[in-house]
Amino acid sequence: MSRDRLTYARGVSEATDDQGPALHVGYVIGRLDRVLRRNLRDQLRTHDLSVPEYTTLSVLLRRPGLSNAQLARRAFVTPQTMNEIMVQLLQRKLVTRRVDPRHSRVLQTRLTAPGRRLIERCEAETDELERRMLDGLSKPERDRLTESLRTCVRNLDAGL
Repeated sequence: MSRDRLTYARGVSEATDDQGPALHVGYVIGRLDRVLRRNLRDQLRTHDLSVPEYTTLSVLLRRPGLSNAQLARRAFVTPQTMNEIMVQLLQRKLVTRRVDPRHSRVLQTRLTAPGRRLIERCEAETDELERRMLDGLSKPERDRLTESLRTCVRNLDAGL
């Protein structure tokens, strides 16, 4: 492993400031992702939901009628994984599916009333988690952070 990769893997760069070694932004984002997912997983466990199931229900709350492929992209999972998620959500009667009137081979997915109630409860809890995560940041700082992260995503997605 090259020295640069080893340094990145450890989460510190060669550059230092008055407070010691500077962390790579990617490392900090990775740590945030892991701690956020862990907190989210713990919160959702009380509702018997996984993070991908929660994400799917959350997407459907805002965008009812999406196909399996559309849901997979928005939930950051493969179409095969979305099929497995759908089986679980259908068995729990949290979603329903019907044939898209424009495309007979496409199934549209919608929340059921129990699914809507569940995701609304979960969203209230995850909103609190987000408030905790952003505690100490002003509204302009939160807005800048959000826009900066969106720019980072666009920059990396553009290369794909």
